[in-house]
Order: sequence, then structure tokens, then C-alpha cells
Amino acid sequence: GHVDGAMNHSAAAYAAEVGVLLRDLAGQGALPVLVGGTGLYFKALTEGLSDIPPVPDEVRIAFRAKAEQRDTGELHAELADRDPEMAARLKPSDRLRVMRALEVIEATGRSLATFQGARRPGPLAGQELLKLFLAPERELVRARIDARFDVMMGQGALDEVAALRERRLDPLLPVMRAHGVPGLIAHLDGKLSLDEAVVCGKADTRAYAKRQVTWFRHQMEGWTAVAPEAALDVALAACAGDVSLAGSDPA
Repeated sequence: GHVDGAMNHSAAAYAAEVGVLLRDLAGQGALPVLVGGTGLYFKALTEGLSDIPPVPDEVRIAFRAKAEQRDTGELHAELADRDPEMAARLKPSDRLRVMRALEVIEATGRSLATFQGARRPGPLAGQELLKLFLAPERELVRARIDARFDVMMGQGALDEVAALRERRLDPLLPVMRAHGVPGLIAHLDGKLSLDEAVVCGKADTRAYAKRQVTWFRHQMEGWTAVAPEAALDVALAACAGDVSLAGSDPA
């Protein structure tokens, strides 16, 4: 990618970068087509995100260093003491979100909940959009995920993860939680066989794909599910005004 793994990239940063690109394309009279990404990232573009100030790197690094030796239950108990409202919203086992809530209150002195009401508009808010969700058959998705993971392994994924492991980055960074990375690091640490690590990576990716369908159903109002092989024809027909799209559920 274009961002180093040591950076704590986010949906908000992504939306800001896309906003710059969209302004450049508008000046050229070009029609942008955005493909891929997660439901959250598309929601950041179309609806915006809560206007939460970024946590300074020095605060985040210092806090995570202190929290490294503490289990998630302890951190949730601290959150309950400092920010009862957010503690009530979050599962005691959700380490990433508990850490995020603690970092925000550490940096700003305010509860994360106080920022979540205000929303910064996304760069595509209020624009006329054609929003399609590609929904292939589930068994096909599972088979392609497994095949893709095998190809990645054949192309040196283990060596790539070994180099990443040597950097000793914060395990909560997105790159360290990418599908397959935790399992392959566990293999390099002698905790899993390579076959077990591959099985874990495939299972994590399949679970993620399933969550994306759930996100579509509950969070992406106004999007239409289409079979991938029909997507181009549907898009061309919609742009020509030949069809009217209404939100539909993936099979």
C-alpha cells in the first residue's frame, strides 16, 4: 500500500485522502469509480464519521506501552472508572475499542461518547451516486478466499510477515491484525505449525467476508446487491437511466 505499516491509518484518514483525489478528478471532468474496501470505509465517504480529534502519537505510544502488560479485563475496569458511559457500550473482551476509548480520554480529557454525536460529512455526501454491493455465491467466495491465500503463501507471504515481525511494531496496528498475519507470526514464534497458521488465516478471512455481508444488510441503506458478472451491465444501464435501483439483500 501507499502507507507504511507503522502508521495507524484509519477510515477518517482514508476519507480525507479520497476527498483530495475527488477534487482533482472533478477539475478534470472525470467520472470517479470507487472499488473495493470495507463497508465502514464506504460509509466514511458517503455519510461521514464522528468528528473525533486524532490522538497524538506520543500519547498513543506511551499509553500502549503501559497497557502492554495488562489484560483486557483490567483495561475495561479502568475505562469503567474513567468513562462509565463508554465502558457500558463496549464488551470487556473488545481490547481494540477499549484501548481506543482510553486513548481518547487520555488525550482530550473527554469521553469518546461526547464526540460521537457530531458527524463530519464525507466527501461524497449529498452527491448522486450509484452504489453497488457485489454479492457472489457464498461457496464461491469461500473457495476463492482459500485459493487466494494459497497463492499468497506461494508468492512469499511468510517471508513478508517475517520481515514485518522483525520490525516489532505495535500489535494493535492495522497491519499487524491483517488477515493471516497473526497466525503466521504465531508460526514464526513456534506456537503453530505452518498448516495450522494457514488454516487460521483462511478462517479469519472467511469470517471477515461474512461480516461484510452483515454490515451491508444493516449499515448500507440504499446500496443494491448484484452478482459480480452482472455488475457492469447494471451500472451502464443505471447510468443510461434505463433501470431504477432499489436496495436488495444479497443471496
